[in-house]
Amino acid sequence: MSSTVTEGIRITVQPSFWAERSAPESGQFAFAYAVRISNEGTAPAQLRSRHWIITDANGKTEEVEGDGVVGEQPYLRPGEDFEYTSGAVLETDLGTMCGDYQMLADDGTRFAAPIPAFTLTIPRTLH
Repeated sequence: MSSTVTEGIRITVQPSFWAERSAPESGQFAFAYAVRISNEGTAPAQLRSRHWIITDANGKTEEVEGDGVVGEQPYLRPGEDFEYTSGAVLETDLGTMCGDYQMLADDGTRFAAPIPAFTLTIPRTLH
């Protein structure tokens, strides 16, 4: 599990191997990741967009950008959380993800809440 806090917004990510969606013999390794976004600060903020950097073990990098997450732009008051699960498919059994969420505070301030880097791997691959 990876976690970081910026401007009172905590981002926690828990990745897992998604065996049911994987086809290793075809070079497809699916991973799920559960994200919790918590407002531990004193001011409300809204997640406006996302930017992910996904890298496999061969160094192939894909960047994903878009509005919100899972079709939503959650507005978080202090003490509130938003959780969602998503996934990524790699051509290798090992990779990393990182990125940031673009946030908008009630006072109009925009800031990036970094998504901590985390490893995507099949069970028992890393020691």
